[in-house]
Amino acid sequence: MKAIRIKEFGGPDVMNLEEVPDLKPGAGQVVVRLRAIGVNPVETYMRAGTYPRKPSLPYTPGTDGAGTVESVGPALNTKEAARFKPGDRVYIAGSLSGAYAEQSLCDERFVFPLPLSVSFAQGAAMNIPYSTAFRALFHRANARGGETVMVHGASGAVGIAAVQLARAAGLRVVGTVGSDRGRQLVAAEGAHEILDHKAPGHFDEALALTGGRGYDVILEMLANANLGRDLPILAPKGRVVVVGSRGPVEIDARHTMTRDASILGMSMWNATTEEIVSIHSTLVAGLENKTLRPIVGQEIPLAEAARSHIAVMKAGAYGKIVLIP
Repeated sequence: MKAIRIKEFGGPDVMNLEEVPDLKPGAGQVVVRLRAIGVNPVETYMRAGTYPRKPSLPYTPGTDGAGTVESVGPALNTKEAARFKPGDRVYIAGSLSGAYAEQSLCDERFVFPLPLSVSFAQGAAMNIPYSTAFRALFHRANARGGETVMVHGASGAVGIAAVQLARAAGLRVVGTVGSDRGRQLVAAEGAHEILDHKAPGHFDEALALTGGRGYDVILEMLANANLGRDLPILAPKGRVVVVGSRGPVEIDARHTMTRDASILGMSMWNATTEEIVSIHSTLVAGLENKTLRPIVGQEIPLAEAARSHIAVMKAGAYGKIVLIP
């Protein structure tokens, strides 16, 4: 099979498409023939060698994808029936071998059924974006129906997931975007109000939309740019969940004191196996009842993976970038 291999940390050009041996599943494992592969910003940090978790070289990047089951290893518990058989449509929530490839070796627990109504490209958009949005909203912020949430970067993959999940749970949703195209997308996906995050006064506008009360929950995708301005627009007992940050930030902690507010960090690396399985069981139900509708912004050939790493870091996010083997 063909796979992207990284033999040294560096820029996008360190990714090369190579021929590698086909994969074989062990006990409790599944090999998936990938039809689409999700690209996430974290993979660019890992490739550059700047992420706290450094993979052992050489390696194949990626954790997200969708396709069909190619082979299934023996069950770990012989009393339980196999969950999958060859030919089943699935998406993956993690990869033992790396996902930028034609095949992926997966822990069977992190493979989930893909409804017929959902394309492989949409399935590849599920894992990190939707599990991140779900964990941020419901595991970290404990968001509840009737609350008001602000989603920064709402037109990106995590942002769209958060908008859809929050609407399905009965929250009032305000999203920020950086383009007219993004505004149209976020409106179509259910945000009640949309703000231009390039406008100098958009934090004042955001507060005004709540009648001055503030936000119960803010999902922050770029804390180094926004966290200091998030805190003054929180409601009493409001929570900011830091989903992403690209550097240090200065804040006035008094804003947390006067509101009994919380700043909550979040990383999917900290989720337990039980939490991951629970999250994706809920996400599959959302795909089945069509409350969740992954948006694919770009499809790029696997051989051009370097281009995908440039694209995923550009401003003006619009849906998910996927690679096609």
